[in-house]
Amino acid sequence: MNEYLIETNNHMEGIQKVYRFPNGYGASVIKHKGSYGYKKGLWELAVLHEGELCYDTEITNDVIGHLNDPEVDNILGQIYRLWKIKKDVRWVR
Repeated sequence: MNEYLIETNNHMEGIQKVYRFPNGYGASVIKHKGSYGYKKGLWELAVLHEGELCYDTEITNDVIGHLNDPEVDNILGQIYRLWKIKKDVRWVR
């Protein structure tokens, strides 16, 4: 998924990685003092659509915390495969 990594930022004394996929979706993956899982060295992921936080996918309606690296990669793959038909808000893969 590194080919879709568009930004790596210092964020709140931690790190943020931003991914963007060809389907218009992406993810913000963070690990900082306020993120879910930080104390255990784990990641928090938020789904993005057109660069904005998105809480209405089949993947989640919130952020997902306490993720290890393979779990982040798995969810990034799910986001990569999302396709939204906007006219009637049906989801297909």
